[in-house]
Amino acid sequence: MNTSLQKTQVSRSHHLLVASILSWLISTPATANLQIIQNNHSSQKASAHIGVANDASNTNRASRIMHNDSDDEDQDLTVDIRSLPKNAAPTNRAGSLPSLIDSVRGQLPSSESQAESLLSLNASAALVMDSVTGEVLYGKNIDTTRPIASISKLMTAMVTLDARLPMDEKITLQPEDFMGPKKARSSLRPFEVYNRAELLLLALMHSENPAAAALARTYDKGRTQFITNMNSKAKSIGMKTAFFGDPTGLDSRNSASPRDLAKMVKAAYEYEVIRRFTTTASHDFYNDRGLLHSVNTNALVRDGKWDIGLSKTGNINEAGHCVVMEASVNKRPTVIVLMDADSSQRRTGDANRILSWLGNLI
Repeated sequence: MNTSLQKTQVSRSHHLLVASILSWLISTPATANLQIIQNNHSSQKASAHIGVANDASNTNRASRIMHNDSDDEDQDLTVDIRSLPKNAAPTNRAGSLPSLIDSVRGQLPSSESQAESLLSLNASAALVMDSVTGEVLYGKNIDTTRPIASISKLMTAMVTLDARLPMDEKITLQPEDFMGPKKARSSLRPFEVYNRAELLLLALMHSENPAAAALARTYDKGRTQFITNMNSKAKSIGMKTAFFGDPTGLDSRNSASPRDLAKMVKAAYEYEVIRRFTTTASHDFYNDRGLLHSVNTNALVRDGKWDIGLSKTGNINEAGHCVVMEASVNKRPTVIVLMDADSSQRRTGDANRILSWLGNLI
């Protein structure tokens, strides 16, 4: 055999040896104490023995141990490299790294399921969105259209303000302002007189339905056009699921998805008057009967614990208890939408949990 051929065979044997050692190293626990001994024979073929600890056990026991899942520290291992298959793929008892990662990933809960588990919301639908980036931080049935009740009054306020009607104009409440699709309680009485600004404050802060009805009735183009403009405004700000049938929200046809309500909150937030009026904790009004003390329908606004920049609650049987808010947590502005909670207390509980969760998240 010529010298060139011998060198080629030696080189090939050496490469196979190295590959076999690497193959075994990959499949051996990292805690093993490895000793590699290489011997040269006259035939120029390389062989090696790999020992763990100080034993020279037979290859049958080595094979048994290599396929044993035990991690006992006193196990010994001796392997004759020549007994290993030359082209065998590395053996890994835990599987390949990608498959291991996939298996671990499959056992980890998603961020959404983690949030749902932590928040345990009572509301049937909810959305938490970063006001600046539009990123949805949490969502639950966010594209399902539902009745929105008095959240409608945010749109009533925007249409009223867009008309630039005199805010100091005196308006007398009429019996028709107290009539609607549903009966609702009110602190107001027919023939009481308020200016337009006071009616807007009553509608946004205390969610007074006669006040919202009077705003639509005294619109310069009439009530019908007022409602038409509510729907036009909704389309102009990108609300695709919204419909408005009246200015109060007592009409159960007034509806939108949480995602669309978030768009309405962002649009309403651009109006300073809406920001101020929806976050007023209480106000004293004077009428023919004397003093009328009115408070905000959102307990979180009354409490003053959170930095709330806009708020509107709503409730009719078909809608459940709802609330939308713009709130800053750790200086990060967010939009919060909650729909169809069982009660005002549970709605407030949901909102508190979301705000606390945001504080930890941010």
